[in-house]
Amino acid sequence: MRQVLADLPISLAGLDSLGTIDEPEETGTTFAENACQKALYYARATNQWCLADDSGLVVDALNGKPGVNSARYAAERFPPDAGRPQRDAANTEKLLEALESIPDDARNARFVCHLALAEPGKVLLQTTGTVDGVITRHPRGSNGFGYDPVFFVPRLEATVAEMPAELKNELSHRGKAVRQFADLLGQLLQRQSH
Repeated sequence: MRQVLADLPISLAGLDSLGTIDEPEETGTTFAENACQKALYYARATNQWCLADDSGLVVDALNGKPGVNSARYAAERFPPDAGRPQRDAANTEKLLEALESIPDDARNARFVCHLALAEPGKVLLQTTGTVDGVITRHPRGSNGFGYDPVFFVPRLEATVAEMPAELKNELSHRGKAVRQFADLLGQLLQRQSH
């Protein structure tokens, strides 16, 4: 994000540099709702513009699941304090089990990232990035996290976890959303300066 936004006349600060702020509840039913909720919450808490993201995996054969619950898809299979590797493994295992009887040609999926920028009380910008793929039957690759090892991109003949970081960043749903966001933010800043 810093790299993509580097040419804009802004300074970026992570939440960790702004003191301790409790996390908001994510009660939205869409990535857009959750991203906007988080952006508005943190904008109020910091009295600054805040950018928030909500991302996840949408699988057509599962009616859009795991969707907004992607990070917590298999929450019943790990303790609340479980580390990322344990959560990722449980989520992936549950996903593969849910798709076990689904034929290879019906395992379409997409990664979605929705970004929202808010000032206190108002959402200023929103963008969405997606990348389409297919869920494999077994994990492949080690360069990634979450569902990356089972998310296969047919045109590249690789799972996201098999791709080098540069290609992954260029292709990713988050990278697409951030590049769109940079364009819109540049336009917003230009309008505000006049």
